[in-house]
Amino acid sequence: MTSRQRLELGPLGDRDMLTGPLERRRALLARVATAGLDHVFVADHVSFHGGFGMDGLVQAATLLASEPRLRVQVGVYLLALRHPVPVARQIATLCESAPGRLVLGVGVGGEDRHEIEICGVDPATRGRRTDEALQALRGLLSGESVSHAGEFFSFERARIRPAPEPPVPIVVGGRSDAALRRTARHGDGWLGVWCSPSRYAMTLSRIAEEAERCGRSGVRWRHGLQIWVGVDEDDARARARLVAGMESMYRIPFERFEKYSPYGTPARIADFLAPYAEAGCTSFNVMAVAESSERAIDAVAEVKERLS
Repeated sequence: MTSRQRLELGPLGDRDMLTGPLERRRALLARVATAGLDHVFVADHVSFHGGFGMDGLVQAATLLASEPRLRVQVGVYLLALRHPVPVARQIATLCESAPGRLVLGVGVGGEDRHEIEICGVDPATRGRRTDEALQALRGLLSGESVSHAGEFFSFERARIRPAPEPPVPIVVGGRSDAALRRTARHGDGWLGVWCSPSRYAMTLSRIAEEAERCGRSGVRWRHGLQIWVGVDEDDARARARLVAGMESMYRIPFERFEKYSPYGTPARIADFLAPYAEAGCTSFNVMAVAESSERAIDAVAEVKERLS
């Protein structure tokens, strides 16, 4: 990690923070800000594994309005399920009230194909739809008049004003070759998940090389990592909590995630994350599973302090 890098850490906007009583939500967000954390991140799902979900931009707007000291990252927004013109208007509207405080993560989803199908989208096309929507969205967020004729979207002389100022960073999630090309061509950074530090470093090199080939030079990359962690002074309790949380969410055995999902004390978790910072990661979205939301926030703050 170079001295020019500033590490940003933020916790997941959990159910208490998003859907609990209003005063508790405000108290938790204030705790995040007071602890010196940089942002909160939220997911985006329409109907995940039988109905779970939250609209990422609606939740981002709620959080931004509730705590003016924090930024919010949507990680990741399923752009293929939406038309880019109304999405651009949503983002521009949000940024009028919270300029410079939104980061948009974009991904294709993947763990639940049925979620894609019920939105009228063929899961086999979601990558191409995302590429096309990203290209259109970039143009629309510039404030200029945009016409587009593609495989999935067509419109003439669309214009969204005022354009967000400063521009909204777009980070791209995904581990496939297509996701890396998408990052290089359309993104301001990559949002990694479930990979080793060495693979993370190699991925950033591949993205930089591809961006150069596409004629994108001088990009001020903001690469991130999304990671689940289990927090407790006792490793067995930390692991048990993490197993329950991840298997409930993904319905996949924890053993498939374990080598990328640290658990234990904040010190142990910080030691696990340090090599990613050395590899070029500057922003961590930490999904901390702990005995309470308060303990999760405090643990992420301690991890940040140890990494600084």
